Amino acid sequence: MTISNEDELAGLRETGRIVANALAAMAKALEPGITTAELDDIGRALLEREGAQPAPELAYGFPGATCISVNEEIAHGIPGPRRIEAGDLVNIDVSAEKNGFFADTGASFGVPPVSARTARLCRDGRRALFAGLGQVGADRPMAGIGQAIGRFAAKNGYTLVRNLASHGVGRSLHEEPTELATWPDRGERRRMEKGLVFTVEPFLSLGAAWAEDGDDPWTLYSEPRAPTVQYEHTVVATAQGPLILTLPG
Repeated sequence: MTISNEDELAGLRETGRIVANALAAMAKALEPGITTAELDDIGRALLEREGAQPAPELAYGFPGATCISVNEEIAHGIPGPRRIEAGDLVNIDVSAEKNGFFADTGASFGVPPVSARTARLCRDGRRALFAGLGQVGADRPMAGIGQAIGRFAAKNGYTLVRNLASHGVGRSLHEEPTELATWPDRGERRRMEKGLVFTVEPFLSLGAAWAEDGDDPWTLYSEPRAPTVQYEHTVVATAQGPLILTLPG
């Protein structure tokens, strides 16, 4: 989606605020003993209270309101009876639709007590996200996002999962422009049009380079198995840089 007026921006901001608040509420409830289904119920309740629909369910028939991935799972984990344990690494991905506008956000969390390695990975996952966000702006090269994240990862001894990309969003959960690499991609020649709406969501890892299917139709696992984090914002490319839509408020 490319924003053409203030009403569209207001609609996107509203959905962005809702998903950010749902993510924050789920993160606050994250503790040993809670099940991923109970966490999902918290997210669903907040979305529905705000008049929003869970996007994975709406768009793809996903069996949950949110995606919750634990440890070896790195994306699209199905909420269920799994109980969170101390030391787990948990990714929560929240997306929703309201009044025809979609937004998408996500973050990874270490459940205390957290090892120094996990704490550093989470910290640097956020830093990798902001390295990419720093390259967002009207008429700037899309390749700059992956190049900046790649430089950060290489400098700090991390790998990047290279088959889970950022994507356009706005009028649907996944739309043009598709497959926006959050790793260096020499074939990327596109530029960011003013008003373009998309996600930035690097998957930073301590060794994984790929996401592979598991036993169910949804959950993805790191390959090779290694701790992996994802942080995601929905943004608009403006002349002043990135306008982040998925902020709580």
